[in-house]
Amino acid sequence: MNEPITQIKDTTGNPAPLGLLGFGMTTVLLNLHNAGFYELNSMILAMGICYGGAAQIIAGIMEWKKGNTFATTAFCFLWFVLVVARGIDRLAETGMASPSNDTAMAAYLAMWGLFTAVMFIGALRLNRALQIVFRNSHNTILSPRHR
Repeated sequence: MNEPITQIKDTTGNPAPLGLLGFGMTTVLLNLHNAGFYELNSMILAMGICYGGAAQIIAGIMEWKKGNTFATTAFCFLWFVLVVARGIDRLAETGMASPSNDTAMAAYLAMWGLFTAVMFIGALRLNRALQIVFRNSHNTILSPRHR
């Protein structure tokens, strides 16, 4: 009747550095493009999809496994905002969709701005690094250079 209870200890590493590094490097390169240092090119897209994206999705899934919903949402969001932002331009360039007008882009950026503001507020209970990530994400999304 009294069977022993087996407890499994989580011995996986902390996925946050992987996700934050993927986000950070990709964001710096994207912001250098936004500042006019070079055109949007395959390097930025590959970093966003293959390194930044893959690292963040993997980190998000690892955080989900650890039961950390905030970090799961944060890492998966950080990848999707980069992919969607580039997808908006690429869909119009390839003729798969008409270009977004200013009203549509304002609504799109307002939603991401609201999301990053909420995540920043949630990060106030956590560590300073997450606060900086979401404050900078919020500022970047609302910057006038975004279009």
